Amino acid sequence: MSFIDTHAHIYDQQFKEDIADVLERCAEADVQRIYMPNIDHTSIDAMLELENRYPQQCVPMMGLHPSSVRKHFESELYKVEEWLNRRPFAAVGEIGLDYYWDTSFKEQQKEAFRVQIDFAKQFRIPIVIHTRESFEDAIAIVEEKMEDTLTGVFHCFTGTSEEAERIVKAGFHIGLGGVSTFKNAKLDMVIPTIPIHAIVLETDSPYLAPVPHRGKRNEPSYIPLVAERVATYKQMALEEIAEKTTQNAFTLFKAS
Repeated sequence: MSFIDTHAHIYDQQFKEDIADVLERCAEADVQRIYMPNIDHTSIDAMLELENRYPQQCVPMMGLHPSSVRKHFESELYKVEEWLNRRPFAAVGEIGLDYYWDTSFKEQQKEAFRVQIDFAKQFRIPIVIHTRESFEDAIAIVEEKMEDTLTGVFHCFTGTSEEAERIVKAGFHIGLGGVSTFKNAKLDMVIPTIPIHAIVLETDSPYLAPVPHRGKRNEPSYIPLVAERVATYKQMALEEIAEKTTQNAFTLFKAS
């Protein structure tokens, strides 16, 4: 079996002291590749340095996280565009909308989201979408911008069956992570309704560690724990979940 972690911030300071051990545990857990979403200009150097050290395992994206969208967000978008023109990236991400902490910059977030979707269309790469308390606006923008070249994933999905259906209908993937193992997440009734061809696995490391590590630092080697829970909910063999979600990840990121 082999797995893909489609979303992990392993360049985060929490991994600074033991990243070699973290990646060794990934290999032991058969997690063969880790896709790294960018946050803003402050995270680029650390992310690319990790790619340089571990090019076979660590794959970068380029984007502006909605929580980093502030009054003068245009300068951040210029940096994103500059980097996209400079070299290849797996996706435009992590982008989207986040109304959980602060709604002061809702309209700026929407504008930044639309601009970055256009970047993805220009470079013909997928988008990796963050949504928190903002699904309706996010899916509406995706549907507004939809065309054949636009693909992507709604990462860290915690929504309803109806929301999952809209994502799948748009031709997008659904990222399932540690929240899938939380009893209070109520995903036991939702995951069985999601077609297997639309599911990819993620950790969102260092956040949202799956049970039995909940509350501790998350890391990509925990992907099999997510896969086991998805296998249970889907009533499928773990080996099939591994095979299907790995192929889905390669399809999503146009990789092999």
